[in-house]
Amino acid sequence: MLYREAGQFKSTYAADQQIFPIRQDRIAVTLLLLVAFIGVPLFANEYWLSAILVPFLIFALAALGLNILTGYAGQLSLGTAAFMAVGAFMAYNFVLRMPWLGVIPSFILAGLCASAVGIVFGLPSLRIKGFYLAVATLACQFFVLWAIQRIGWFTNNSSTGVITAQTIEILGHTFDTPQSKYLLTLGIVAVLALLAKNLMRSETGRAFMAVRDMDVAASVIGIPMMKTKLLAFAISSFYCGVAGAMYAYTYLGTVEPEAFTLDLSFRILFMIIIGGVGSILGSFLGAAFITLLPIFLNVFFGALSHTFGLDISHAIVSNIELMIFGGLIIFFLIVEPHGLARLWQIAKEKLRLWPFPH
Repeated sequence: MLYREAGQFKSTYAADQQIFPIRQDRIAVTLLLLVAFIGVPLFANEYWLSAILVPFLIFALAALGLNILTGYAGQLSLGTAAFMAVGAFMAYNFVLRMPWLGVIPSFILAGLCASAVGIVFGLPSLRIKGFYLAVATLACQFFVLWAIQRIGWFTNNSSTGVITAQTIEILGHTFDTPQSKYLLTLGIVAVLALLAKNLMRSETGRAFMAVRDMDVAASVIGIPMMKTKLLAFAISSFYCGVAGAMYAYTYLGTVEPEAFTLDLSFRILFMIIIGGVGSILGSFLGAAFITLLPIFLNVFFGALSHTFGLDISHAIVSNIELMIFGGLIIFFLIVEPHGLARLWQIAKEKLRLWPFPH
C-alpha cells in the first residue's frame, strides 16, 4: 500500500546505510522540511512564531542534547538548565567582547564552553551512576547559577543580573522579525538534529549504546569508559549550550539566571520521558507535547467556563497541568517506557502489514 518497502532494492552499501532507507520516509521528511521552511513563515502569525514554534524548537534541541546523554549513553543528568545558562551567558559575552566574531561562531563557542563545564561535572560518572550521578549533576545546577549571579563578568556587571541579547546580524542581514528568528532557529535545529542522527549510527553512537546497556561488558570488549562517558557529556552539553544561546537570542531577548532553574531541567527531562528515551524523534514529540499542552488546557478550560458559566482560575489550570504531567509520566513509565516515539513506530509497523495488522 502507501507505506511498504517491498520492491525497494538496495544495490550499494551507501543506499543500505542511508538515514531514511524507506522512500516514503524520505518523501515525508522532505515535505515536512518544505512546510517548515516555506509554508510556516508565510502563513503563521507572530504569536505562533514567537510564542509557540521558536520555544518548541529550542526545547526540542535541549531535549535532544539530554537524550544523547541519558537515552543513548545511559548517564542520568539533572543539570540541563545549567548547561543552557552557560550557553546563554557565554554567547552574550562573546558577542559583547568580540563583536567581530559573529553570532553563529559565538553560539558555537558558547556550546563549547558548555561542553567544558559538562566534562568537568561528568567526571563523577567514571565512578558512580544512576541516582548518585543525578545528584552529582544537580550540584552543577546550583554551582553554575551561583557563579553567574556572583561573578559580575558574566552579566557585564549588571546590578540585577539581567542581560539583554544583542541584535542578531549575519552577513549584513539583521534577524529582528519573528519570521527571521524562526528560520534561524529552525535551520540550526535541523542541522544539529541531522548531525545527532548520523552520530547515533556511527561507531561513537554504538559505543554510547553499549555503555548504556551494560558498561562492564562494554569495557571488556575494549570500549574506553572514560573517553566514551566524557564525550557523551561533552556532546550533550554542547547541544544544551546552543539551545541556551538561542533561548536568549531568538526567544526571550532578555534573560536572567533565574530563568534556568531546576524546574527547567525537570521539564526537559519530562520531554524525553514522554517523547521517548533514546529516540531523536522522541525529543521533538516530547517538546511539542510539553509546549502545546498548557495552550490546549487554557483553551479547553476557557471554552468550558464560557459554555457552562464556570469561573476557573489560572491557578487551578496550572495545578491541573502539573497533575497531567505527573500522570502521563507514570503512564508512560508503566505502559510504554519508550514514549510517543514507540507508539509512532508501532503505528508504522501496522501500516506495513495493513490490511492484516497483528
